[in-house]
Amino acid sequence: MLPKVKGRLLWSVAVAISLTLPSVTAAETLTDALVSAYQNSGLLDQNRAVLRAADEDVAQAVSTLRPVISYAGGTSYNSSDSVVGDRLSSSLSLSADLTLYDFGRRQLALEAKKETVLATREALIAIEQQVLQRAVEAYMNVRREDEFVALGENNVRLITQELRAAQDRFEVGEVTRTDVAIAEARLAASRANLAAAQGSLAQAREEYNAAIGRYPGQLAPPPAAPQTAASLDSARAIALQNHPDIRESQRLVTVAELNVQRARTQMSPTLSLGADAQVDDDGTNTSSIGLNLGGIIYQGGQLRSLQRSAIANRDGSRAQLHLAGDRVVQNVGNAWAILLVARASIEATDRQITAARIAYLGTKEEATLGARTTLDVLDAEQELLDAQANRISAETDAQVAAYQLLSSMGYLTVKHLGLGVTTYDPAEYYNAVRNAPSRPLSEQGTRLDSLLRRTGRN
Repeated sequence: MLPKVKGRLLWSVAVAISLTLPSVTAAETLTDALVSAYQNSGLLDQNRAVLRAADEDVAQAVSTLRPVISYAGGTSYNSSDSVVGDRLSSSLSLSADLTLYDFGRRQLALEAKKETVLATREALIAIEQQVLQRAVEAYMNVRREDEFVALGENNVRLITQELRAAQDRFEVGEVTRTDVAIAEARLAASRANLAAAQGSLAQAREEYNAAIGRYPGQLAPPPAAPQTAASLDSARAIALQNHPDIRESQRLVTVAELNVQRARTQMSPTLSLGADAQVDDDGTNTSSIGLNLGGIIYQGGQLRSLQRSAIANRDGSRAQLHLAGDRVVQNVGNAWAILLVARASIEATDRQITAARIAYLGTKEEATLGARTTLDVLDAEQELLDAQANRISAETDAQVAAYQLLSSMGYLTVKHLGLGVTTYDPAEYYNAVRNAPSRPLSEQGTRLDSLLRRTGRN
């Protein structure tokens, strides 16, 4: 029995120790925030649905290359004064129609839809970058505002001590009532600044919840800024080749050019094959098959207008591509400049903090000897506080600018950052529907049903 009692005693001691020790919760990292933003983004879900709709446009374009089979049935009652009298008749017909040749109109439409899918995929990547950039900014803003609150609380504490010291010195006649009033005014201002900082932190927490999907807990210091490019020219070259806005615009130019070609074929004839069969209730069977050739000769100028409209849209798409390139180059330059300024500010504020701390400690020591006033001490402390706040802002700006530069280069994606999360596969749904399955009558349709159930969209 002794070993059993001893074991229970050790277990009780262990439980008691575990209850008295504070629980340790791992701080949330920037990577955790980015993963949550990617997984919880309603904006990404919305644009994924837009992409699936574009995938279905390809399926619909494919269906136009296939025959159209239709049926019709009817019953009629005929009343007559003739010898035959009243008569009830019924019929059932089945018809099929297949376009054999239309000078490439349907194939051009199909190619345009495929290019639209590729453009929509690029737009989805651009949205992914927006979601991740917003998450970075939300994370860094919460950390910055939290540190501002800590600085404000420390400042209130220090000024409170200065006020007490000034009151003590006033009671023994070392300072005047003015010194005490200055300390009281500074304390009131410090408390107001602290309240403002707490309000900014509350707003930053709300933005964090909106961007990432939950309120922040304890946030870990951000990792080292990500690698971007060796030079501004290199960053611009990468952006012009890789940014999703440019690649989307390139795809849309291709779509517009295909639509121009399609518009030019609208006046060309169409050759089709038609067949039909009919059965009447009296047992009469009729069937026919034949080739049909037809086209539009005149439609009030509409077809020529459609051609001109397609050409204008193509020219607009080309201009949009040019504008996208200019915008991307500008964004790269802006992000690069902000990053350089932030890094320089970090170095400068480090030296500022060192000097301001020495000045504050020296002024405080001199004040105890009567060589400095309370105002001098409060001014020195305020300069130190400002330097520390500037350092926090500069570090935040540097982190945000680094990720903004990545975004302007087209590299702010889950894949490039290596976040280790399962990414959305835009090709999975496309591959399931690109051949226009007629679910549930085909094996493709069955696979599509399974895919929709797995993604929770059916």
